[in-house]
Order: sequence, then structure tokens, then C-alpha cells
Amino acid sequence: MAESGNVVIGEFYSACLDCLMTDDPLAKAHKVALLHDGFAQYERSSTAAEAVRIETPGIPDRPRLVEPQQVTRRGFGSTAGRVALLHALAHIEFNAINLALDAAYRFRDLPDEVASDFARDWVRVAADEARHYKMVAQRLESLGSFYGEHDAHAGLWNMALKTDHDVMVRMALVPRVLEARGLDVAPPMIEKFRKHKDPESAAILEVIFNDEIEHVRIGNHWFRYTCEQRNLAPSDVFADLLRQHSKGFLRGPYNEVARVQAGFSVDELDALKEIEAEWAD
Repeated sequence: MAESGNVVIGEFYSACLDCLMTDDPLAKAHKVALLHDGFAQYERSSTAAEAVRIETPGIPDRPRLVEPQQVTRRGFGSTAGRVALLHALAHIEFNAINLALDAAYRFRDLPDEVASDFARDWVRVAADEARHYKMVAQRLESLGSFYGEHDAHAGLWNMALKTDHDVMVRMALVPRVLEARGLDVAPPMIEKFRKHKDPESAAILEVIFNDEIEHVRIGNHWFRYTCEQRNLAPSDVFADLLRQHSKGFLRGPYNEVARVQAGFSVDELDALKEIEAEWAD
């Protein structure tokens, strides 16, 4: 640890790992906010030990994790149904904190001139996801529920494990597939919350949707950067990776306006639809 006046400056990757392995959601959100706010003061040492593989990040005892098909499906027509939907959203946002932290922690071998920008971007995303989680968790509490009351699934972190060997693959499949899915489903969810007289939940979804456009844009930026570094065509790489890893994750209709705003090309949008159609045959 180095000192600057009365401020102890920690090593950045150790701080990321500490956030990742914190299992209490609110404590994790608080630590992430501090990491983001103090980013400029952290040391990022090129001699830091290699990132360890994280089979399971810090998660609370509840919710109980089950297979995706075992998670309760409910609609918007009742308070219980909306609570179940908000619980699923809280789980997504909590996992998104870990996914963003893992990107900042894991991929530390980028060229010196961009390494700090990459880390800053993903700590910023983690801080946004922590804020989203707190908003949804507070909404659940206002409805008499809490995060952990319902079962959830671990599919999001499974994608992190599949992609932790290569920053290009991670950027292709987490922000551009998993997070981009939120751009497709959020607008109709917002309208359904409004239709069922729940403007408070709709307003939270609007904040998340607008932030996620920027998160996907960040993923698009770094995906294209890594492709360029390897002299690869981004649209070709993306189509290949979709075919290898994304069966079950592609489901139209796609919000093409938001996806273009977030940096998708027309060729990539066409690839999404073509590959989904191939799997449907």
C-alpha cells in the first residue's frame, strides 16, 4: 500500500477482487461506489499477480440458485407477478456488478496507453449496476418483498466463466449479447408496468434502459478495439462467436434503434436475425 497525505492508496486489482468476493449485496454496492469514486487514486501495477479464475464470486446465501426452467414465471397482472419480475431484475443487476468488476479485474494485459481507460470504463459500469441493484431492491422492499425471496438462476455468471480466457470473447458475448438483451426487453416492460398502474417500477426501468445503452456502447468499443489489434473483422468474429456460444440467448424482436445507438452495425444486426433463424429451423 502507498500513502498520499492521510489517504491510503490501494492496489487496484486487489480492490476489484475484494469487491468481487464480497457476498452481501449492499456492502458490495457500497465498496464499488468507493472504488469508482476513488479510481484516480488507485495504483494499477503492471507487475501485479495474474488474475485468478473465479468459479463463484461473492453472492448472498439467498436467492437459492436453480436451473433457469425452475424459476417462477409470472406476469404483470398482479402485485405478486410484478414482484417476481422485479426480483428477476434485481438478480440480473446484482450479477451485472460482478460481471463488470470481473472485466476490470481480469483483463489487465491491454497496451499501457488504453489499460487505464478499460479499467475505468468497467468500474464505471459496475458502479452503475450497483446503483441499479439498489434501486430495484428498494422497490422490492416498498412492495413488501426483498432480494432473495424468490429462486434465481446462475446463467449470467456461467457466461463469465466461458469467456474469462479472452477479452475479445468477453466483450463480444457479455455486453453485446447478455446486456444488449436488456435493450430489447426493457421498453415493452416499461409500457406494461405503466399499463398496470406501476409508474414507480416503470421509472426505474427507464433509468436502467438509458444507462444500458451506454454500457453496451462501451462493450462495442472494446470489442472493436480488440478485433482491430488482431487484424480481425468485427462483424465476422461476432457472427462466429454467436454460433459457438449463444444458442438460447438470442431472441427477437431486436430493438434496432437502441442497438444502433449503442454501436451495433447493420451487418451485426442482420447476423443476429440470421443466426436465430438458423437455430429455429
